[in-house]
Amino acid sequence: MPMMPRSLLWNRTDVPGADHVLLDDRRGLLARGVALAVDPLPYTCRYELTTDESWAAVRLEVNVEGAGWLRSLRLERAAGRWRASTAEQGDLDGALSAAGAPGAGIPGIEEPDRLVDALDIDLGGAPLFNTLPVRRLGLRDAAPGTVHRITVAWVLVPSLLVVPSEQVYTALDGGNVRFRDDDFEADLGLDADGYVVSYPGLAERVGTEVRR
Repeated sequence: MPMMPRSLLWNRTDVPGADHVLLDDRRGLLARGVALAVDPLPYTCRYELTTDESWAAVRLEVNVEGAGWLRSLRLERAAGRWRASTAEQGDLDGALSAAGAPGAGIPGIEEPDRLVDALDIDLGGAPLFNTLPVRRLGLRDAAPGTVHRITVAWVLVPSLLVVPSEQVYTALDGGNVRFRDDDFEADLGLDADGYVVSYPGLAERVGTEVRR
């Protein structure tokens, strides 16, 4: 397993939780992260993300685990097509029901061709993934008001259901961006490399970034 030269940490602001990512962004992005949250029930999410040199997503491996259940997903793009493979142990739907939450449904996606236009992945609750379209589209350096409408492969957590989602990114002054997904909108504060510092309603970066 390769060692990573950079480390970022976010605190969730919507629910108790945190997300710690180790990454190497010298040629595209290779990142390993661990996210913890308590909603809709306590879980640990471990993920590994790979992009190509243009910052288009190539592969995501993720597993989410809680008391009495475990789900995993491998999502890969090759030759313009996505493939998804999943595994499940235990009973997440039963755990959600006991917590008074709706059922999770089946992980993955039955029709991967619905993702044909997606070059980015968005993992629910993980601020790192907003950096993919920011870097791929050059939004940090774009003129304020520049708008990009994109389709992403949205991975819901903890269910690991994958759905196509239309998102809108708008360049703002100071190298920041406005993010919109359906009725949700937030102005994201970014650092010089396009990583989220402030995500109103979701997360805030904490601590000092570590580089080696």
